[in-house]
Amino acid sequence: MAADAVATAEIRGALAGLRRATGLPVAFGGAVGPGAAQIRISELSGTATAALRSLVVTSGTGLGGRAVALGRACAVPDYSSSRRISHEYDAPVAAEGLRSVLAVPVVVRHRVRGVLYGALRTAQPLGDRALGGAVAAAREVERALAVRDEARGLLAALRPAVPEPGTGREQVREAHAALRALAPRIADPELRAELLAACDLLTAPPAGGGPALAPRELDVLTWVATGATNAAVADRLGLRPETVKGYLRAAMRKLGAHTRGEAVTAARRAGVLP
Repeated sequence: MAADAVATAEIRGALAGLRRATGLPVAFGGAVGPGAAQIRISELSGTATAALRSLVVTSGTGLGGRAVALGRACAVPDYSSSRRISHEYDAPVAAEGLRSVLAVPVVVRHRVRGVLYGALRTAQPLGDRALGGAVAAAREVERALAVRDEARGLLAALRPAVPEPGTGREQVREAHAALRALAPRIADPELRAELLAACDLLTAPPAGGGPALAPRELDVLTWVATGATNAAVADRLGLRPETVKGYLRAAMRKLGAHTRGEAVTAARRAGVLP
């Protein structure tokens, strides 16, 4: 089973946060392979043994497999005696000494990408704090994966060829705006640098260099160039409309422009916009 390396990395980073948010001493998880048929438990936090490491869980079996099949969080107050799940994995669960366990699927665009687990070594019902914290941790992973997927999709679309000047320029401008909007949301520095490098491929600064626009000034101007209103730019970049106006005014001043249209034209002439 080929694991989803990106999902595995995000799950690894989420486990410590899950333990803090839920108060559960043990957390573990893994990515789902192609076809959502199996989960490989690869990430452990707070465990005392290696009993769960590399355990392969089939969809529909055990607690995690049930969560994958149903597409929602599942929990049992005493794993070994629960009648709500099958018991193919009782031996490794018992070897780790786990009793009360929850499992939350990580779902991105209707596809299960992984599972997060939290557990206690005592048999007792898990309360709202534990369930809510685990679901919140899974949602963070989902958001991170969705952003990565969008970024990778844009990069893949750009790699085959960059249109020559005068051909497909509106599509290029929209892609440039989307890439710049995504970049600040990427936690991975390598992927963020890759996105910004792709942005640079879509512009052709003159030898003398263009005006020194701040990153957010360029972000705002990039969306203005697509015809977006200040309100739409604010929504796309997660800013307040007043903040967008401030960045736009600063960019216009640096470009020697008096209107939005003049600013866009000047930026394109300077080579800082496609």
